Amino acid sequence: MRKFCVLVFCTLSLFAPNVWPDEKVDHAAIRKVAMEFIQAKTHALPGKVTLKVDEIDPRIVLAACSQLEAFLPAGASLLGKTSVGVRCTEKNGWSLFMSATITSTMNMLISSKPLQQGQVISSGDFNIQSGEISQPGIVTDEAQVVGKVIKYSIGAGQLLKQDMFRAPFVVTQGQSVQLTAVGDGFKLRSEGIAMNNAAAGQAAQVKVPSGQIISGIAQTNGIVEVQK
Repeated sequence: MRKFCVLVFCTLSLFAPNVWPDEKVDHAAIRKVAMEFIQAKTHALPGKVTLKVDEIDPRIVLAACSQLEAFLPAGASLLGKTSVGVRCTEKNGWSLFMSATITSTMNMLISSKPLQQGQVISSGDFNIQSGEISQPGIVTDEAQVVGKVIKYSIGAGQLLKQDMFRAPFVVTQGQSVQLTAVGDGFKLRSEGIAMNNAAAGQAAQVKVPSGQIISGIAQTNGIVEVQK
């Protein structure tokens, strides 16, 4: 029984093996609750969303329940192959996990030519085509990548993902930067040497003439702002 439950992603706490309830819940009712839950969670997704909740193994018997509640298991995604749970919230209730697939048909970006590591992306570096997206992180709008830097080289015709890119550095290691500190009624400015690369809004370490290392937030124009 334990092996069987693992294979079908189920956790039953209502009854022991080989003890069957007098009244059982309809599998269709469980799937309906799961489907309505996913529909509510994904209604704001862009594009045309398609949902599928797998059938429950007919050998699984669950006690009748008038209080069914769907939930998303920890770590489950709302795109691609995932799982959704339904539990009976009555006393001595049970929980069941079902496999589901969520896809969205929308525009996505494809590299139009080989892209080199460190290259700043422009609108001529990709094509836009409509397709079915079944995983998170796919680039669906050129505003997500234009002006960003590619982390590693990729070939032509590849699907662009957000984790392929980073914001351009506004501070680079070894660069001379302006260190500023602003507070109530005062503003201090000093010079130093950046100890790391940082994009706008990221943490930057700056070595000042005294040798002290000061942390701040990288800004444009080679400025690092020290938070008070």
